[in-house]
Amino acid sequence: MCGIVGVIGRAAAAPLLLDALRRLEYRGYDSAGIATLVPDGIDRRRAEGKLGNLAAVLERTPLNGTTGIGHTRWATHGAPTERNAHPHATSRVAVVHNGIIENHAELRAELESEGALFETETDTETFVRLLDKHLAGGMAPVAAFAATLKRVHGAFAIAAVFAGHPRLLLGARQGAPLAVGFGEGEMFLGSDALALAPLTRRIAYLEEGDWVVITEEGANFFDAADAPVQRAVVQTAVSGAAVGKGNYRHFMEKELHEHPAVLGDTLRQYLDPGTLEVRLPRLPFDPAKVPRLTLTACGSAFLAAHVGRYWIEKLARIPCDADVASELRYRDPPLPEGGAAILVSQSGETADTMAALKLLKEGGQKVLSIVNVPESTMARSSDAALLTVAGPEVGVASTKAFTAQLAVLACLAVGFGRARKQISQVDEGRLTQALLSVPSFAAEILDRDAEIRALAAEVAKARDVLFLGRGSLFPIALEGALKLKEISYIHAEGYAAGEMKHGPIALIDSAVPVIALCPSGPLFEKTCSNLQEAAARGGRVMAFTDAQGAPALRRFAEHVIELPTVGAFSAPILHAIPVQLLAYHVAVLKGTDVDQPRNLAKSVTVE
Repeated sequence: MCGIVGVIGRAAAAPLLLDALRRLEYRGYDSAGIATLVPDGIDRRRAEGKLGNLAAVLERTPLNGTTGIGHTRWATHGAPTERNAHPHATSRVAVVHNGIIENHAELRAELESEGALFETETDTETFVRLLDKHLAGGMAPVAAFAATLKRVHGAFAIAAVFAGHPRLLLGARQGAPLAVGFGEGEMFLGSDALALAPLTRRIAYLEEGDWVVITEEGANFFDAADAPVQRAVVQTAVSGAAVGKGNYRHFMEKELHEHPAVLGDTLRQYLDPGTLEVRLPRLPFDPAKVPRLTLTACGSAFLAAHVGRYWIEKLARIPCDADVASELRYRDPPLPEGGAAILVSQSGETADTMAALKLLKEGGQKVLSIVNVPESTMARSSDAALLTVAGPEVGVASTKAFTAQLAVLACLAVGFGRARKQISQVDEGRLTQALLSVPSFAAEILDRDAEIRALAAEVAKARDVLFLGRGSLFPIALEGALKLKEISYIHAEGYAAGEMKHGPIALIDSAVPVIALCPSGPLFEKTCSNLQEAAARGGRVMAFTDAQGAPALRRFAEHVIELPTVGAFSAPILHAIPVQLLAYHVAVLKGTDVDQPRNLAKSVTVE
């Protein structure tokens, strides 16, 4: 999940590379580096830690050269030190790499037996040493690069520059995204269009197994069999405008406050406010006939899919499986004839979800993806894609993208229900109206910020926290726990409230906050009973509810925060906002790095 970029430019390459890396830093921030071609060979600068450290190094000792490559790292093999930072280089070649070379140990042993001396602990260096070996044996750069690709296995995107070849840049992809940008007398290479957006809007995407030879005149593409291929050049919709925090302290805070606008923009794509109908684009399967759906994703996107399962089964009566993609790809489940799948991802590049997509398509399933990046590999590889309109999400912990995914899944559930005649036109209108009201209710919840910040002051003191919810709010309890873990480093678990007495109740004492998602409705009394059991054992119950549920909860809860009164259908979307806001304020109080929490990266492009 590292970020890579390359430039054949007309002006100094280093400033362009550094700016592109800033746009890729969501992919990793353990270390960073840049290498450029200079008259006497290859020059490079590397730094441990975040990109600002590399910027400081470049300010002290600038890099010359108009051709170069850059890298921002999320460590897989080897500690996040300057020594292990990319680019890795010899006197002949420099390489940056995103992904994992799975047979690196075998290659390393082979090369060491031949006298190669390794300087790092990374898998990437095996590619560099093998490539250098071919160059030393007299191969030209393109032939040496092609030969090296034949020996490595895994999921990767790679870029390389060569001493003595100042206008040559080579790239390859196998399981990790890579895009070529076309300029005027300039060429670019990057992990995604976002990195290249300030440089060019004309983009071509490498397909699986492709490699590319880039010069200042253009790009020649080859497939895994080294046959020349054509790849379409498209006009990217990704904006080159800088993404800033505005007046907010953190990107995550800004993105939390974008919930109302993002929900409104996303819902407007699929709902007709005049007729109160769901307007879905053409789907790759007929929801009236599909026998079963498989929903799969990773992280918060999986929790959105989990909520989607509740909605689709209830409103459309379609049997659904909801699987974590990393498990689905190895579980090898039986897939029904005529079945379909819904994949959910912010980036559209998540490695495990992409592997699940391949498995599902090989199993004859029609694949619909819900993504935030229209030009992503997932969107292009699926039979159809539905877009969230979340805009760039810079904070590593997903916020607005999560609620946008829920909004699309809610629209699908209503649309499927009508297609299968499981809900009436009146029901469709009622549910559509409930969704159209969500953005204004989201704004009301953000107005509770001071109350949630006060609650955070209590939660920040805890070592362990439990989140409880029932029905479609159970996955939101999981989301609350995940967010708290991700950015505050407090141990937290989410449970279905009815499962509490089947084990988790043993953890409860006066030091353990129990965060309850408990709006009024059919499951209120049962959830309230579960919470009273926790309170009777000294648990500190802190509840999110509504005006109707508040009086009963105040009899035993330490804190009760009233949210707008909404129906059970839209409650999961709205309850996601306060648990995310709670995690944010806890992290701020604890002084953690909210936007770039330790050990995490935004886009997980390696298994």
